[in-house]
This record gives sequence, C-alpha cells and structure tokens, in this order.
Amino acid sequence: MNVDILRTRFAQARAAGKRARDAAESIGVSEGEAVAAHAGNHEGPLKAVPLGKSWLEILKALGECGPVLALTRNETTVHEKTGVYENVSAAGPVVGLALGGPIDLRLFFMHWHAGFAVTEAAAQPNVPASLSLQFYDASGLAVHKVFCREATNRAAFEALMQRFADASLSPEFKPKAPAPAIQDDEAIDADGLLEAWGGMKDTHDFYEILKKFGVERQQSFRLADGRFARRASPSVARQLLQEAAFDGAPIMVFVGSLGCIQIHSGPVTRIEPMEIRGVQWLNVLDPDFNLHMQEDSIANAWVVEKPTSDGIVTSVELFDAKGELMAMFFGERKPGNPEREDWRAIVRKAAPTSAVAA
Repeated sequence: MNVDILRTRFAQARAAGKRARDAAESIGVSEGEAVAAHAGNHEGPLKAVPLGKSWLEILKALGECGPVLALTRNETTVHEKTGVYENVSAAGPVVGLALGGPIDLRLFFMHWHAGFAVTEAAAQPNVPASLSLQFYDASGLAVHKVFCREATNRAAFEALMQRFADASLSPEFKPKAPAPAIQDDEAIDADGLLEAWGGMKDTHDFYEILKKFGVERQQSFRLADGRFARRASPSVARQLLQEAAFDGAPIMVFVGSLGCIQIHSGPVTRIEPMEIRGVQWLNVLDPDFNLHMQEDSIANAWVVEKPTSDGIVTSVELFDAKGELMAMFFGERKPGNPEREDWRAIVRKAAPTSAVAA
C-alpha cells in the first residue's frame, strides 16, 4: 500500500473513533506497520520517530517523568496503570522487571523488535498532542506502550523521546509465525505432569513444568481437571470483580502481551459492564487502574490451584476462542505469606464447585 494512502486511511479510521490497533487492522496492516509509516516528514496528524533499541535504559529513564500511563494489551483485554516507573532492572539481556508499586511489569525483551516516539494531534482544538512511547514485536503487535498524562512532567517526557530517538532506523515487520501444534493429550506424560505439579514450591515453577512436559497451558488444566484445576463459567470474571469490589478485597490482575505482563495489585471499586458497537465490555474504571475486557470473547475459564511453600495459591484464568490467555486473577499476596481467605471466599462465590460451566 502506498505510504500516503496508508497514512490517510489510518487517520480516517482514528478520526472515526477506532483504537490504533483496530484502525490498523481495518486497513489491512499491523499496528506496527501503520506507526512506522508515519516516520519522516509529512503533514499527517501522527508523527513517529524510531527509537534505538535501548529498551531497559528507556524504561529506567521514565522515572524522571513522574506519573505516566502504562498500557499492555492482547487481542481482547487492555490493562492500564498510572504510576511512576521505578526499580526497573534486568536479569540478563532479555528478561526485565519493573517493581515500582503501581507500575509492576515482567518484561521479555527478546520479543521487543521496534519502538517509536509517537506524537498524535488531538481531535479537539486547544488540546495538547498525545505523546507516547510504543514498542512492537516482529509482527507489528504492540507489546507495551507508555503515555504522557496531565500529571506527567511533559518537558522531561519530550526530552526522553528526543534522547532515545534514532531517525536513521527503518523498522520492518513480518507476518506472525503460526503457533506450534499442540500435542495430543495421549502423548503427554500426564502422571509425570501431575506429580511435578503437586511438588511445586513456587508459582513460577509452573512455566518450567509446562515446558518440561511439552504441554499447552489449557491442555495441562484439562489433564489436571478434578485435582488441580476445574472449569468455571465465562461469567466468573464479572462475578469475581463485583465480589472483590463489594468486599474491598485486594486482588491481582495480570494481562500480558508476548513481550510484557502487566500487573495490578490492590482493590478494585468501579466495575462497569457495557455494550459498545455490539461488543460486551467488562471494565474496571478506577483512578489509577483501568481494565477493558471483551467479556463476550471469554470462551473458557478455569480455577487453578498451584502448591507452593506458602500453601495453595488459587488463580482464575480466562481464554478466548483461539486459546489465547486473556487475563489471570489472584488474591494479592507477598512471597512468604499464605493466600488470603477473602480471596478464596470470592472464588467460591464466583465459581462454586457445584456450578456447571456455561
């Protein structure tokens, strides 16, 4: 597609109210391709300058900017947190952490392919342009974004954008490779899987167990159904958020892209289901935490128990029809402490063992 036509069509889709990802898909390109097309000199409302691949240094420098909006999403769920980037570190070249309170991230830099400093003119006159840092994987899917907000030190944010910009770069994207085929259940050592599962000391051990036995996440739940996992109704997400809001119980909400897992820890208060353009959205609309989930995309829900040295840890995990993980919910917990009883009570109410999954 001619780059001028792409910019024009993308601007039209944005002006019609589409989110950037949806606007790009509506014209047949990835979001990364659409943003990359706005590099260089042009008169469009969106300007993009490639960033050098100093991902860790960029995130560390964000601490100078004060509160910003961190956004991580997948196809069906958007997770937004407002706070300061603090305690950003890396364990080797490809895995990082941000542990600054509100901004709580697990970073997988091996999937960070390109970044851009983005300036997008506001639709309303006399409103400052939107400033953001946007990071994409090799297929052009966003892995993480950071937005300047009213409380942000805008001058510091602009200086950061200029400091890490590298206009000489021309990022390119390629179609996403198909996911590896899932093995038949009969090919999995189910007994070995369950034995390893029962011997877990930390929830993080679970990823290594899946890898060791070559088992897909939901497949492992099926194989552990009745022992460590059980199905729940897709309505469980709304019910547990409403119960948590009513009880004031602090919870944890995990939403991930390929390159980042973003976590909210704390209470939720304003739960707002709403239908927009034929899509049923389940929203958390709190001052420093917003969650936007396509509730009608929940195809499967599971209650999962993982043994740890602190006792059983319970999660509620949601998947779409493609088998992609939408979100995970836990009770708020620090290592060394047992799981909260109020969280277990919420799960019992939202996903009673006698209920039949829809």
